[in-house]
Amino acid sequence: MLIKPLFFVPLQFETYYNSSYVMTEFEMIAKTFQGLEEILAKELIELGANEVAIGNRMVSFKGDKLLLYKANFHLRTAIRILKPFLHFKADSADEVYDICKKVNWENYMSLSNSFAVDAVVYSEDFKHSKFVAYRVKDAIADYFREKYGKRPNVSVTNPDLTFHIHISHDDCSLSLDSSGESLHKRGYRQEAMEAPLNEVLAAGMILLSGWDGQSDFTDPMCGSGTIPIEAALIAHNMAPGLFRSQYAFEKWKDFDKDMFESVYNDDSAERPFNFKIKGFDKDPKAIAVARRNARAAGLADEIEFEVRDFKDFEPIEERTVVITNPPYGERLNVDNLLELYSMMGERFKHALQGGEAWVISYKYECFDKIGLKPSAKIPLFNGALPCEVRKYEIFAGKYEKFRQDGEHLEKGDIPTRRSSTLRHKARLEEKKQMAEEGGANTESENRPNRPFRKSSERGNKPARPFRKSSDRTEKSSRPFRKDSENGGRAAKPFRKESSKDGRPARPFKKDSEKGGAKPFAKRTSAKGKPGTGRENRSFKKDFRNKDNRQ
Repeated sequence: MLIKPLFFVPLQFETYYNSSYVMTEFEMIAKTFQGLEEILAKELIELGANEVAIGNRMVSFKGDKLLLYKANFHLRTAIRILKPFLHFKADSADEVYDICKKVNWENYMSLSNSFAVDAVVYSEDFKHSKFVAYRVKDAIADYFREKYGKRPNVSVTNPDLTFHIHISHDDCSLSLDSSGESLHKRGYRQEAMEAPLNEVLAAGMILLSGWDGQSDFTDPMCGSGTIPIEAALIAHNMAPGLFRSQYAFEKWKDFDKDMFESVYNDDSAERPFNFKIKGFDKDPKAIAVARRNARAAGLADEIEFEVRDFKDFEPIEERTVVITNPPYGERLNVDNLLELYSMMGERFKHALQGGEAWVISYKYECFDKIGLKPSAKIPLFNGALPCEVRKYEIFAGKYEKFRQDGEHLEKGDIPTRRSSTLRHKARLEEKKQMAEEGGANTESENRPNRPFRKSSERGNKPARPFRKSSDRTEKSSRPFRKDSENGGRAAKPFRKESSKDGRPARPFKKDSEKGGAKPFAKRTSAKGKPGTGRENRSFKKDFRNKDNRQ
């Protein structure tokens, strides 16, 4: 087999000289949720990352080992940080195996390390991502077996090292996962209620709103307290990685313990917070869980949790930002979901004047029930659900009067896109998956789209003008033929209610005259075969009756 040569992406190395270490810049990738890429890029720039570039659910950047540690420790909207170390081209899983087997794996791991391989594939040449992961795993295991007579162990649940292979068409990238467990697992969550909000998504919503801790903050449906706790971390500028027990890079061969301890112990950027953060929920169990989670984060005194129904939401005294994640009706069943959203709009209008509310939801009909005009619509994914975050600026009176007074809704620099973008992409992905499972596309999908041709583009053949019914002289509509014009054949006479032998037809009897309706019996045709159900005229009559349709 002809093996394509390996090639590495050339890095612009920049060396830093310090009394204790020398560092060089290298490529890194931060993964995130779709819709949070711009927020993540802004976070990376503030950390000092270079060559920041936004992609689909990821942001690439360059930095040194110190930045790698800071990214894992400080980024609020990153799911994991990858360090690519090999780029190559391949057209098959066997080719991936041959190339990966040539890597000097001693540079990254030893026989005592357990490992796992994760694969993400967007290519027609590679049908199964798991098979690609198996081939990379086999390449690593065979490399050590042939060289040392032993192979490292594979661990799916808790590996020392995780390698990621990403394939787009024939472009392949092999990376080391520096995070280990997803970075949304902050470490402070002791318990969770049903359908909890992801911490990365909660922090992303707060950063999207622009709230910087300079006003009060409220979540009227806080559940297990994720949004208020993330708001308190942002208000005090506390690193979200403070509560994690371990990162994957701590098991790397080049791990610098002193450098990471300097990052961990640096609290110079933390700041005081002089406003209030409140969390309400009508479920006492949810409030108890939220208080335990806040206590684990060291924020028990910073957040006021209270058992309160949203309908009892009291008017605010100071300017307040509300961010909440109400039920969607997908995983949490609510008796009157639309009434809940209608009540939310009423409470916002009467109790939040002068403030602003941010609501994430999945269904458009729920947003419509709020009854307020949003000033921003931001598509986001909550797990596999294509959702939308809407911003509502609350003012007194009606919107027309608000505009007549010269006021306008503040949109700022919020990244707004078509509200259907993510949902449209989700449909396309679903269709693509169904086509792959079905094995072939439909005939209409295979047909090329023919462009509309103008009359001038049809050559010498003139376009046919639109012809009215009155203009049809060549082919007139065929008139109704009388019996005398039926080729000499006499029309069949209308048969009255009588059988062929002349006996009168039996009159229709009501159930009351039959002594009660007969019990249901299996229908049979005239020949004794099972009937189709069409003989039941009452069924046909009921079915065609619009009032009986459901």
